[in-house]
Amino acid sequence: MGSIFCEVSKYLMIIFFSLYTWECFSVFQRKKTKERQDEIFRRQNLLMFLVHFDGYLVLYDQTQNVSVLVFYGVQVVFFLIVISSYKLLYEKSAQLLVNNMCMLMAIGFLILTRLSFERAVKQFTIAVGSMILALGIPYFIQKIRFIRNLTWLYAGIGLLALAVVAALGATSYGAKISFTVAGISIQPSEFVKIIFVFFVAGMFCQSRSLKQVALTTLVAAAHVIILVLSKDLGGALIFFVVYIVMLYVATRNPFFFIGGLLSGCVAAMAAYRLFAHVRVRVVAWQDPLSVIDKEGYQICQSLFAIGTGGWFGSGLNQGMPQKIPKVEQDVVFSAISEELGGIFALCLIMVCMSCFLMFLNIAMQLKDSFYKLVALGLGVTYGFQVFLTIGGVIKFIPSTGVTLPLISYGGSSLFSTMILFAIIQGFYILREKEGKRNGQKKELLRQ
Repeated sequence: MGSIFCEVSKYLMIIFFSLYTWECFSVFQRKKTKERQDEIFRRQNLLMFLVHFDGYLVLYDQTQNVSVLVFYGVQVVFFLIVISSYKLLYEKSAQLLVNNMCMLMAIGFLILTRLSFERAVKQFTIAVGSMILALGIPYFIQKIRFIRNLTWLYAGIGLLALAVVAALGATSYGAKISFTVAGISIQPSEFVKIIFVFFVAGMFCQSRSLKQVALTTLVAAAHVIILVLSKDLGGALIFFVVYIVMLYVATRNPFFFIGGLLSGCVAAMAAYRLFAHVRVRVVAWQDPLSVIDKEGYQICQSLFAIGTGGWFGSGLNQGMPQKIPKVEQDVVFSAISEELGGIFALCLIMVCMSCFLMFLNIAMQLKDSFYKLVALGLGVTYGFQVFLTIGGVIKFIPSTGVTLPLISYGGSSLFSTMILFAIIQGFYILREKEGKRNGQKKELLRQ
């Protein structure tokens, strides 16, 4: 009876999540009234809670662990508070981003509960604390206008934090990416990538002369070099790509973009020659089966899991994702694909894409050049990180060890992504208020 229930539930989850994904993109259609959009958002909330409920009901049925039900109930309260808080505190907030953030976190909590209940509880605790802090960010974005003037403070803090990790950080899989304070592991690069975007935007808003571009490039290169010396090549790649995109958008000079890509290719070849663990990942990417006992074990197990799951998945708690090394962090997408299915995984990618499109849409409609560049940079940061994570686990690109935002286990990644979403929310609210003021001015002129 339990297997029948699990089988039916996985199809229901796919249907609910597919409908949710459809609603994500229906919001972007033109000629939608506010009432129509609110109706879409309410349906999204219902579908999210149905996916969440269905998943945890299956886990309880499989484990008979009452703690799973208690944990589920606490999460429901958390999501209700998050959704209602944004509506009450920020009338002009982007409800699609709120819904997507909650949906992605719900999927993350669900799959982590299946993989490791203790880690899921820890992740949830960090999410609660992070949300309390992140809820205030949109308010400060609207009130504090001198953030554009702290350009060199952003650079100083970022370089210092990365240098401390390079010198004193703990080595994990060949890279220095974190250090531990009072038993809590902190990965500074997750936060530095946000203030790095503020630094670049501030520099290009002051001037876009050749001298300013050269100075900004030197400081950006210093960030990347420190990450390379720490052997955090996934983080270095994110910083590099974000800078190249922001540089091109700010200057509209194709030679800078082409030059950046060429220098990136040269740097990649140099990294391959200099670092053994880079060569290991490239070998594992080229032919993982030939080194399945060593370098290719993780990617082979990842591909086996995805292939085993097929389109509809094996069902929660029915697969063997625990065979994949570091499955809760770098390879969580494979666990989702195995147990929830390829259709569910594709919908997950589409939801992440809708977030990325929303970021770009907000960036394009902002009039202030500083806010525009920051929104663009944060959007590229999020989108490229999703690409690196999923691309690595499906063998599209070599693995970079980057986490899937809001889903993978990792407190620093979760906290920084929630900050990122909150900053974008602040910009969206600013845009909405500017639009309202402009509309009022036009109305007065007509009168």
